[in-house]
Amino acid sequence: MLSSLKVELSVIITIATAIAFGMAWLLLKFGWNGWIAMPLTLVVALGITYFFSRGLIAPLRQMRDAANAMADGDYSVRVHLATDSSDEIGRLARAFNEMAEELQHADQMRLDMIANVSHELRTPVSALQAMVENMADGVTEPSPANLESILNQTHRLSDLIAYLLDLSRMEAGAASLKIDEFNVHDFLDETIEPLEIADAGHAHEIVMNVDEHIRMEGDQDRLRQLFTNIIANALKHSPDGTTVLVEAHEDSDHGMIVTNVVNFGSQIPQAERTDIFRRFVKGKTGPGTESGGTGLGLSIARWAAQLHGGTVRVVDDDRGVDFEIRLPRYHIASS
Repeated sequence: MLSSLKVELSVIITIATAIAFGMAWLLLKFGWNGWIAMPLTLVVALGITYFFSRGLIAPLRQMRDAANAMADGDYSVRVHLATDSSDEIGRLARAFNEMAEELQHADQMRLDMIANVSHELRTPVSALQAMVENMADGVTEPSPANLESILNQTHRLSDLIAYLLDLSRMEAGAASLKIDEFNVHDFLDETIEPLEIADAGHAHEIVMNVDEHIRMEGDQDRLRQLFTNIIANALKHSPDGTTVLVEAHEDSDHGMIVTNVVNFGSQIPQAERTDIFRRFVKGKTGPGTESGGTGLGLSIARWAAQLHGGTVRVVDDDRGVDFEIRLPRYHIASS
């Protein structure tokens, strides 16, 4: 196949012209009148050009129909190529199909979001309503244990609302950063402490291996979101009684602070390592691990890293699942 639409059109025009010229020469040689031979030759040339060009523009017609279908809400349509064309139209058709897949995924995520948020909101609201009604009816006493249960449900609601607010900021691309310099060891220690308290009962051990002298610049609130979500995810997907390792070191050659959060559990398949950072995608669970969650934590973590010019990804590690967080040592203001 030719790799350029201009070349393909040139070939078609050349062939049509050659056939028309040869036909005109034959008709004139056999005594046809020029006023008849020339229009007939022109019609044949146009017919040949039209016949061959239909195959070239067929993907364009499919894209038009697919775009109309997508405008009506059907994101399952695709452009089907008869051959693996490498010209401009072929590349455009493949790009269109990739766009359609992304839009279909986004639409499915939107539907999942409605279902997930409805479920996540209904559960604590129903629990709160039942407990408050029982207290109001005198069925249960406002004991410290019952009040603590109510407080836990309100915390769950608060966390969900915070996630949704972060999601809206992600969608709007709006986020202001308050940059200051801080000690990485102290920052991670402060971040891990409430996670250890919340994890009580699962017997996880969080082990820190961080140089006490590393310092960096960043927005501590946003970075706390990042590390809290990554470490909480590691705890959630670790069997009870296992260890989660938090390591950090300075990559002075690239001016980066590299943090690895490792849980010693089953590996994440290579094909799924990108998808887990999509919104509302929940990781698979195994024996001794929790499910739950909204599927927003890792997406928000990646967003917080990108705000600082950093990255979050899953890297190969024989020990288990290793989330590598790379952040610039010094903050670079976006222009």
